[in-house]
Amino acid sequence: MIYRCISSKFFLLFAALVLSVSSISAQNLDEGKSLFKANCASCHAKNMKTNLTGPALAGVEERWADYPQEDLYSWIRNSQALISTGHPRANELWNQYKSVMTNFNLTDDQIANILGYINGVADGSYGAPAGAAVAANQAVGVQAEESDNTLLFAVLFLILALLALVLSRIVSNLNYLAQSKEGNAPASRQTLADTLTSKSVIGFVIFSLVVLGGYTTVNNAIGLNRMQGYKPDQPIKFSHATHAGLQKIDCQYCHDGARRSKHSVIPAANTCMNCHKAVKVGSQYGTAELTKIYASTGYDPNTDKYLPEYEEMEQEDIAKIYKKWIVNSFVQDEGNKAKYSALKISDAAVREADKQWDGIVSSLTNDQKKKVQGPIEWVRIHNLPDHVYFNHAQHVTVGKVECQNCHGKVEEMEVVGQYSPLSMGWCINCHRQTEVQFTDNDYYQSYEQYHQELKDGVREKVTVEDIGGLECQKCHY
Repeated sequence: MIYRCISSKFFLLFAALVLSVSSISAQNLDEGKSLFKANCASCHAKNMKTNLTGPALAGVEERWADYPQEDLYSWIRNSQALISTGHPRANELWNQYKSVMTNFNLTDDQIANILGYINGVADGSYGAPAGAAVAANQAVGVQAEESDNTLLFAVLFLILALLALVLSRIVSNLNYLAQSKEGNAPASRQTLADTLTSKSVIGFVIFSLVVLGGYTTVNNAIGLNRMQGYKPDQPIKFSHATHAGLQKIDCQYCHDGARRSKHSVIPAANTCMNCHKAVKVGSQYGTAELTKIYASTGYDPNTDKYLPEYEEMEQEDIAKIYKKWIVNSFVQDEGNKAKYSALKISDAAVREADKQWDGIVSSLTNDQKKKVQGPIEWVRIHNLPDHVYFNHAQHVTVGKVECQNCHGKVEEMEVVGQYSPLSMGWCINCHRQTEVQFTDNDYYQSYEQYHQELKDGVREKVTVEDIGGLECQKCHY
């Protein structure tokens, strides 16, 4: 009887402590962060202050202050549904951005957590150091670390485990006393070692390890190859902002495979040479980066000719050719002429040539590739799992999807990184919402029923889902 009473109280106390741990983050900003990254980060800036595909989210609640909170929550869950009702704010945003927002199956609490996280990041209260350290970090451009409650939960778990052990010992002793009064007590009391090695404790430990191991395995498997925001250093500092933005070069001029094949392809150096036979000095790096292309292909900018038998040339001979080009360019540069005296400019040019040649060798060679001659080994950014089939031509040529839909505003990127999560859920949501462009698209002429339904007004649109975009075999074959 005493045992049952103590056990009941123990489990009630344990449950209360667990509930208290759960309530520590009433508005759980860590959950808000996870939800934001999973659902919102592909279109909204993580600093909450920059416009991307969608608007900057800092102050979003204030901008919706003239409307009931339910309207904002409805907008987040299903923006198109709210637009169709004629809601002024919803239509204002639609007319401004013309971008379909994914429908999210989120609870009110989850939306509140996301909004709390947005506000915390926007005002610096989430993950920022306290007091003067904030100002000091901001002054030197240090990004504040976001809060991590792992240690807190670990300490609470240890406290609960210790409490459970103490209560277990109390229950054991009370049991022993009760049995002694009844005259049927065991020969010896149960020791701490007996308690820790009992079947129930060992079973609980094994169960906990299985649950923890399963959670870790599944969580890591879900996150496999999800490298959103990955921006590796490339062998050549190629600026998409300069080429696609300033110079307005179409994406498919370089990535011409996107319109005709599964892969968009990385352009060969010969594609670069189409322009850089004429443009020999870069606007940002001068000769430092462009000479890497010349050294890769064997183009001699001194003579405007390709070097014969270039593959067989010694590195010392190659170095002389490109150092000569760098020196001549350095000496002829008006800025360098103004910076150095006539006596010093040659010495400065030689030092610059040695420095740039070291950069060329570092960028174009590695443990497997010992010579600068040969292809430029770019670092891959987007890498879907082998079991996923994706066809660029299907999306670009047939679906007429803009490159920016998946890759972001590449024309504004100095260094290209993975913009979208490229997760299965992200692709499925896109297929559910993206309207197929049936008009003047011969590829879809065979869908006679849909064309007739559109003509009769029975159907307003056809989505990728309607034409089989959610069938497993389309992406997993």
